Amino acid sequence: MTIALYPGTFDPITYGHLDIATRAAKVFDELVVGVFATPQKNLLFTTEERVDMIREGLAHISNIRVEPFFGLAVDFAKELNARVIVRGLRMSPDFEREFEMALMNKKLSPEIEVLCMMTSVQYQFLSSSLLKEAAQLGGCIEDLVPDHVAAALRKKFSVVITK
Repeated sequence: MTIALYPGTFDPITYGHLDIATRAAKVFDELVVGVFATPQKNLLFTTEERVDMIREGLAHISNIRVEPFFGLAVDFAKELNARVIVRGLRMSPDFEREFEMALMNKKLSPEIEVLCMMTSVQYQFLSSSLLKEAAQLGGCIEDLVPDHVAAALRKKFSVVITK
């Protein structure tokens, strides 16, 4: 049985993230979406909120589970007996950062492979940061995230998001 880990902060989960998770779940026997609980970022959503939003967004896929994790992704992958770390790529800045992380992960845990999947074309521009900015300013985000995530963003920002 091949287990893969798809780690990230997912603050919040977007259709781009869900695209990668859905496609990766077709490749591996089990996909664990690892929600990084202690990033050095200012987060909008708590770990529990992010885990809950992801679980709701992926509940229809039986071979995916969502778990928070602390520390290095490669260490969490070892705990899970995962042989692969899945990463999503959008455009060239993603590639440079992901390449650096893949090399570091390979140095730390040579037995774990990194698989980079290209995000589908319609989500190439989408990032959680850009999404939060649009939501905070009242932009229409319904085509970028599931309804439950859009509702959570509206609640956090207490704004009316235009259609």
